[in-house]
Amino acid sequence: MKLRTFPQGVFLPHHKEDTAHLPIVRVPEPSRVVLPLIQHTGAPLKPLVNKGDTVKRGQKIADADAFVAAPVHAPLSGKVAGIEEWAHPTMGKFQAIVIENDGKGEEERYEPLPETIEDLEPERLRVFVREGGFVGLGGAAFPTHVKLSPPQGKPIDSFILNGAECEPYLTCDHRVMLERTEEMLLGLRIMVRACGAKRAYIGIEDNKKDCIDHVANLLRNFPIPAEVVPLRTKYPQGSEKHLILAILGREVPPGGLPLDVGVVVNNVQTAAALGRMARTGLPLVERVITLSGDCLNKRGNFEVPLGMLLEDLVDFCEGFTAPPRKIIMGGPMTGITQVSLAVPVIKGTSGFLFFRNVPKKREYPCIRCGRCVAHCPMRLLPYLLGRLAEESLFAEAEDNRVLDCVECGSCAYVCPAGIALVHLLKLAKFEVMRRKLGGK
Repeated sequence: MKLRTFPQGVFLPHHKEDTAHLPIVRVPEPSRVVLPLIQHTGAPLKPLVNKGDTVKRGQKIADADAFVAAPVHAPLSGKVAGIEEWAHPTMGKFQAIVIENDGKGEEERYEPLPETIEDLEPERLRVFVREGGFVGLGGAAFPTHVKLSPPQGKPIDSFILNGAECEPYLTCDHRVMLERTEEMLLGLRIMVRACGAKRAYIGIEDNKKDCIDHVANLLRNFPIPAEVVPLRTKYPQGSEKHLILAILGREVPPGGLPLDVGVVVNNVQTAAALGRMARTGLPLVERVITLSGDCLNKRGNFEVPLGMLLEDLVDFCEGFTAPPRKIIMGGPMTGITQVSLAVPVIKGTSGFLFFRNVPKKREYPCIRCGRCVAHCPMRLLPYLLGRLAEESLFAEAEDNRVLDCVECGSCAYVCPAGIALVHLLKLAKFEVMRRKLGGK
């Protein structure tokens, strides 16, 4: 089996063996859910409901007029207990709609799509995707309908479905590819038709050979040109720029986007959720996540309602074998440390990891060994960018392409001096963008 890959990057321990073989388990509805008014890249939403209103599962409860936004729907039926500030897993605190479950299970669904996807108008499909509230479920949470709407002069010839799941511990996409394959392939057809691509590719790393074989078998009589592309297991293969390079040999230019090279990329779980809506009319109200780590009693892959609180998930998993010293939303390389169990699952939540054993790192001065340069998949000079950030030389950092950093963490992972390079590069990127937008 010929494996494709990209230059540089790092080889990581997978740590997927605890959950990769475990089928998806549906978690019972909680007594309440908390739905932040921003769960995507783009503009925050405005509530369409008020305190005291009753809502149905699938009902749209928040939206925005902005193009780069995705509405939120109620994941269960119940009563709006309030619209209030609540802990957010990536933003500290943000306004959220709190719904108390009434146990009635009443639903509101959209009209399903006909099976003749390739005969439908692309604009109709893009509206369908937007109304369903779909975003990239790999973690970035960029609104899907925006990706499927290339501007004039940017024709799309290739669509890539991202099944790499390169972060250690996470296996939710792995299980979706095995258990929700037909829905995933239906969602793929919708997205290919919506963006006008001529061919589709499904990139899967070779530590998921069961997925490679299973999906390839189902593509034999697929109605559009599509193929599975086996990828060498290497981090950050799930980064869309590196996925494009590995599969198509095209390099997204500095400061550019995949559409600049005629490509749209989206996540396998997004496709599966979209395929389910096409068949059932149910919008994005739940997703599959991985719960793992070294101190959780019950690990696995779970389908959970959006807005379910982490504390309720921990209770469902029978608590901890020992108190965790670190909790991460997402993977260990790019995930965000959590300080509370009162945070909700949002659209971009791919999992939560709980660690008792956290190695202590002491930071030393840079020894100019060059390991960060040798492993940086964007071919940057992380040691230099880190130093420029420390000295507040942000214009110089911009000149040295700091905005091209994808924050994968490869540099910090290989640094023998233990320097927090990702933190420094994030700081530099933030300051560069702040000043571009008029900040002092």
